[in-house]
Amino acid sequence: MNRRLTLVSSVAGAVLVALDGTVLTVAQPSLQRALHASFAQVQWTSTAYLVAVASLLVFAGRLGDRYGHRRMYTLGMLGFGAASAGIGLAPGIGWVIGLRVVQGVCGALLQPATLGMLRAAFPPDRLAMPLAVRTSAIGLAAAAGPLLGGALVTGLGWRAVFFLGVLPAAGFGLAAALAGTDRTKDAVLADRHTADGSPGRFPPSVSLDLPGALLLAVTLACLVHTLVALPGSGAATAAGLGGAALAGVAFVGHERRAAQPLLPPGVIGSPAVGAALGLLVAVSASLFGTLYVETYVLQRRLGLDPFHSALRSLPLAVLMVVSAPLCPVLMRRVGVRWTAGAATAALALGVLVLSRATGVFALGCGFALLGAGFGTVMVAATHVVVRRADVTVAGVAGGLQQTALNVGPVVGVAAGTALMGAGPRAALLVLAAVAVCAVPAARALPGRGVASITPCPDEQARAGAPARR
Repeated sequence: MNRRLTLVSSVAGAVLVALDGTVLTVAQPSLQRALHASFAQVQWTSTAYLVAVASLLVFAGRLGDRYGHRRMYTLGMLGFGAASAGIGLAPGIGWVIGLRVVQGVCGALLQPATLGMLRAAFPPDRLAMPLAVRTSAIGLAAAAGPLLGGALVTGLGWRAVFFLGVLPAAGFGLAAALAGTDRTKDAVLADRHTADGSPGRFPPSVSLDLPGALLLAVTLACLVHTLVALPGSGAATAAGLGGAALAGVAFVGHERRAAQPLLPPGVIGSPAVGAALGLLVAVSASLFGTLYVETYVLQRRLGLDPFHSALRSLPLAVLMVVSAPLCPVLMRRVGVRWTAGAATAALALGVLVLSRATGVFALGCGFALLGAGFGTVMVAATHVVVRRADVTVAGVAGGLQQTALNVGPVVGVAAGTALMGAGPRAALLVLAAVAVCAVPAARALPGRGVASITPCPDEQARAGAPARR
């Protein structure tokens, strides 16, 4: 497996999804006017995608583990590009919403595959820097998305936003399809050995656990839809949260009884992985909730237009890009525990600064702390989740990481929406508290030197020792 091409492909997939989310927000007002849609219908162009992608990420990762991450990457890229082209040609809002569901399904296939391919291509002790490059690219996409989307909508109309990703998706998807047989399994077979030194083998019939996948999808779909719909009627909110809770309980009970559960105990049972996922949910909730609240502060209280509001928040993207490649250096010197804990605290401090900031300098400092904290935590936590998973379940690990990064923003924006009635400052103080409360979770992450001396399951297999489960 060519590591450089794998990294480029992984970055391309992550950037495509990140750009799609940022440019759509800019295009929605123009889309609403052109298609004579209601505000609720336009909101569904985002909600339909979020529900589809969040509910299917873990199962899509499982599919990649069984059939190959390159295959899932190819299907995801080509499907995402085709759906984008369809939206650009859509005659009405109903077609847009339906094709956004298709995009969500393809995005679910694509995102875990980008991490699964990296896990299979790079040795565990060299995985941090590729993850940092991937995170920096996402930061660049987040910065460029609103500006690029605004330029396209102003000059060519809202349809140009969706045509933007068609050629890259088709190019990388076809390149992956023409690259030959999927080498993910071949790479793993070459690297894994049994305790007596003989070549290892993939399980001949790994169960996809379809009942577990369905229960998890229902749980996440109910949760995400309910949170996105806030503030809604009390009865609808209670029904949505109740449905999520019931499906979640049924999912946990099923997983405990299943011979081959959707979430392998070796992944979900690790305290370090659980802490890393919790940090990802908390910091993404705090970050995106803060960005939601600050949009109102900048545009309504300070009277800035969308372009100048984007300029005020530009330090966030810049520091996210800069902090990501510095994170592997910090992890080697002080360990993942201190790196992630300090970065989470820095993000919380950034939210506190923004709760009082009105001037250009104070706003810049607040957004810079947000970017530095989030970029660092994203690399460190993702490194723990993906690195500590066996290569044969790397897709599930990637799906869990992506689920955390999809659910967290939904929770944060829902919290920001619910708290705005008490004022932006109160909302930001609560969002800062979310990040502060997550700092102790970093204690469960590896300390200095632990990441390099504790073998992963596949490292143990190569050394001739039985892999821990």
